[in-house]
Amino acid sequence: MIAAQGNRLSHVANGRIRTDPKAALCDRLLALDAMLAAVLAEHECAGAAVEEVFVNTNAQSTLKLAHARGVILLGAARAGLAVGEYAPRLVKKAIVGTGSADKVQVHAMIGRLLPGVEIAGTDAADALAVAICHAHHLATLRTTQHRSG
Repeated sequence: MIAAQGNRLSHVANGRIRTDPKAALCDRLLALDAMLAAVLAEHECAGAAVEEVFVNTNAQSTLKLAHARGVILLGAARAGLAVGEYAPRLVKKAIVGTGSADKVQVHAMIGRLLPGVEIAGTDAADALAVAICHAHHLATLRTTQHRSG
């Protein structure tokens, strides 16, 4: 989570939601929904953003990711949040300047954009990157609307 005031970004929180990998998928999705609801209740969010599903070489992993993403979209909608959705290449381009950046480059750039932040792993860095991409997209949209209005 980040806060954005104009072009200024600040870190609010980051981490990972973990479910029991031995549990049935439906139980894991239910746990994900409950933990997401708790995070959203703890923080006052103005919006949400998710990465679009990319196709892995493992179709089963892609399908599980799509299920989890559906839970997140539902949870955000239930909380009344508008959700931005971004392709992985667009997120990388917004953060690093190239859509072909690797995870190490994204993680390093997050450290520069949010100095002093201790990032809870690559998944958290990816989530912060999506949040920053969303903040930049909204700022550009506001500027464009202001100029045309």
